[in-house]
Amino acid sequence: MKNQLKAGVIFSYISTGITVLIQLIYLPIMIRILGQSEYGLYSVVSGVVSYLSLFSLGFSGAYLRFFSRFKYQDDKKKLASLNGMFIILFCVLAFIALVSGIILSFFPRQIFGSKLSDAELIKARILMVILVFSMAIVLVSSIFEAITRAYEQYIFQQAVYLMVVVVNPFLCLPLLLMGYRSVMLVLVGAVISIGRLVANVWFCVFKLKIPISFHNFEFKLLKEISAFSFFLLLNMLIEQVNWNVDKLILSHTSGTKEVAVYGVASQINGLFINFSTTVSSVFSPKINRIVAEERENYQKKFTKLMVKIGKIQWLLLGMLTTGFIIFGKYFIVHIYAGKGYEKSYITSLCLVIPALIQLIQNVGVEMQRALNKHQFCSIIYFVMAIINVAISIPLANKFGAVGAAMGTMISLVISDGIIMNVFYHKILKINIKLFWKEIMSTLKGFAVPVISGILIMKYIKFSSIMEYLVVGGVYVVVYSISIWKMSCNEEERKMVLGLINKF
Repeated sequence: MKNQLKAGVIFSYISTGITVLIQLIYLPIMIRILGQSEYGLYSVVSGVVSYLSLFSLGFSGAYLRFFSRFKYQDDKKKLASLNGMFIILFCVLAFIALVSGIILSFFPRQIFGSKLSDAELIKARILMVILVFSMAIVLVSSIFEAITRAYEQYIFQQAVYLMVVVVNPFLCLPLLLMGYRSVMLVLVGAVISIGRLVANVWFCVFKLKIPISFHNFEFKLLKEISAFSFFLLLNMLIEQVNWNVDKLILSHTSGTKEVAVYGVASQINGLFINFSTTVSSVFSPKINRIVAEERENYQKKFTKLMVKIGKIQWLLLGMLTTGFIIFGKYFIVHIYAGKGYEKSYITSLCLVIPALIQLIQNVGVEMQRALNKHQFCSIIYFVMAIINVAISIPLANKFGAVGAAMGTMISLVISDGIIMNVFYHKILKINIKLFWKEIMSTLKGFAVPVISGILIMKYIKFSSIMEYLVVGGVYVVVYSISIWKMSCNEEERKMVLGLINKF
């Protein structure tokens, strides 16, 4: 399991790196071929359909907790019943999501607002139907992915994810160049979702040989799972509001072009989220195992784990954040999206910077769930999500995409920056002062690369993309050396060297 854990972390970052590289090459081409209006339409429809993921009702997050309990008890009969119950549940939920989505597709004007043209509304309806089908497939697949994660089979899980990431643009790019547009893109996505489901089912049934029983369901257990999952569902709803409701607001207040501006910022924010969650998701089973085995003495281990993982995430995200602040505007306008997306830079900063607090502490979310203490946080986030919407609507009316992002920024600073840190310290008994002390101790390593980057942007004018990429590469090297010398301790250096030696 230790080898799977280490390999999982390494593979996660390799796959995330490849994901970023592909997005940097493929997405700019896609945005330019689709045009601002169609890309905005594609973005807002995708955001609306993503709400159907709420039909999972938080059950996939609950699976890991109950799996850990029965695995620790070595109760194979209950484990088989648990697997069967979850598989049936997700098939039923996927069917409900499919029917609900198809019904919603008959009301595009009510959903997307009057700012969209008749032609855009017709295309929105087609996109919705295909994306709804794809979402239903993803819902069924998600339980098998949860099972794979519970068995700590990270290499297979990351391999499937990587295949999806690579295959999608390789199929879509030629079709875009042949003249096909957003409808074909979502069709390809649906086919890939089916392939992903088949791969996950095959691995669970034939390789892991998981026990499955569709008899003797314990409805008392289902009630317990449902109670636990309710607050996970609330968390999912909040995530959808924080990251997708702005697009829907903008489709009503401004139209598809402003949605496209926000969509680019959202894609960039998504890259930061991917870099962070690749590590924390790998440690979910370990966190649940700590709770199952050491119910009364978990605090020190949780503190050590949060500091260790949070620091790794901070140093990686710190490179991306400082690099984006310095070089990001040129990147968006001249490389990634093109003219007409200048506001995406400020919009991105409004999303990325406040989200850093949550991203370097997101292993804490798994700790809340493992301890069944996520209810309070869910309620707080729910209240902040409502405040986010209330703030974002008038701000979006006045400032467009930037205003919508500002509403999200304010809610994130209050919820993640203040309330959650108090919660971790007071309720979970994690030494949050030590956490921030360790994070602050790394800042001296940021001085040299940041000052160098600012001077480069002030005195150098790029004449080609290659020059920009070379400068970006130099920044990464300078940052890495500075962090290595000034921000990492001896133990962390040994850990990195140990990983390098294994390769």
